[in-house]
Amino acid sequence: MILYNVTTSLDPEIAEEWLVYMRDTHMPEVMATGFFLKSQLCRMLNEEDNGVTYASQYYCVSMEQLEEYQQVAAPALIREMEKHFGGAMPPSAPCWK
Repeated sequence: MILYNVTTSLDPEIAEEWLVYMRDTHMPEVMATGFFLKSQLCRMLNEEDNGVTYASQYYCVSMEQLEEYQQVAAPALIREMEKHFGGAMPPSAPCWK
């Protein structure tokens, strides 16, 4: 099992709007791609720069499946996120475990 983790630190002013977008739109769209088995969204306790920090986590079967998601589906989903939040949030930092 592969855990794809994207950690995002947000300005508190947009945190609630971002959270609603993630829960209602972005994460369901990611899951609809069929590349992941399950997902979860966690608020991190170690917040940075007085921001609000979340970890979006997605589980898939293999590294090959994750790489295919990143090539096939992720670019369009990232563009949609940028349309909604533009420069209001720093770039996310994905890591693989």
